[in-house]
Amino acid sequence: MPMNKLPSVKRVQVLQMMAEGISLRAITRLTGISRTTLQKLLEDAGQAFSEYQDRTLINLRCKRIQVDEAWAFCYAKQKNVPTVKAAPKGAGDIWTWVGLDAQSKLAVSWYVGGRDSNAAMIFMDDLAKRLANRVQLTSDGHKAYLEAVEGAFGSDIDYAMLVKVYGPAPEGQGRYSPTECIGAVKHRVEGNPDPKHVSTSYAERQNLNIRMGNRRMTRLTNAFSKKAENHAHMMAIYFMHYNFVRIHQTLKITPAMAAGVTSKLWEMVDMVKVLEDWEAIRVSAAA
Repeated sequence: MPMNKLPSVKRVQVLQMMAEGISLRAITRLTGISRTTLQKLLEDAGQAFSEYQDRTLINLRCKRIQVDEAWAFCYAKQKNVPTVKAAPKGAGDIWTWVGLDAQSKLAVSWYVGGRDSNAAMIFMDDLAKRLANRVQLTSDGHKAYLEAVEGAFGSDIDYAMLVKVYGPAPEGQGRYSPTECIGAVKHRVEGNPDPKHVSTSYAERQNLNIRMGNRRMTRLTNAFSKKAENHAHMMAIYFMHYNFVRIHQTLKITPAMAAGVTSKLWEMVDMVKVLEDWEAIRVSAAA
């Protein structure tokens, strides 16, 4: 067995801990597995799960999609990048774009990158190719969505923006405390979106789930990602577990089951099987 190849039972344990948001250093302390081995597992699992979902999450018959972006930072916050030593490529603010099916709660598509128009177009192009039919789409007021949605869907979509209106910050407002939302305005952008379904509440709740279930996304800690690639790998692990293994409290089944992607309830051993199949293909290709 290679030096950093864990047996399946250990992989099940470690991937479960990663999916529950435990940091690599904490996993090392709890299991005695070296950080180097955990790092290799993170990288391999991230690639395997990303490729698996890329192949599997297609021809989805969703009706309503909500999109949003979750902020984090890699290595250092954007304002500090110019002054830190040896900042790697990708250092600074990093965003996870997520497209969520409002009915099945399936994370249909996600993208880790910046928050500019280029990132919006990559994300929307990926989202569009996974859908089998016309959908109603709701985003926040981020202007990058306008061109990206037009480029990915054209006129074949019912699209609306939900623009929230915030009041002034109260005197003595804490630095990390959000200002009060005093309203929201619905703007039709394309097609004929149903006003009663113009909402981003599920996508925003998903952002909270990500922060609660992923140590790298927790605010005001030192648990941020040091490399953008590792951040993306952890997001792939998170969404694999969320879509296929974790039972949704309201649906009583997993999002993948609700969306018809799979007919069975997965366990962590099934995730490990995906990883091992991916490794077998790599070994065969290298032979």
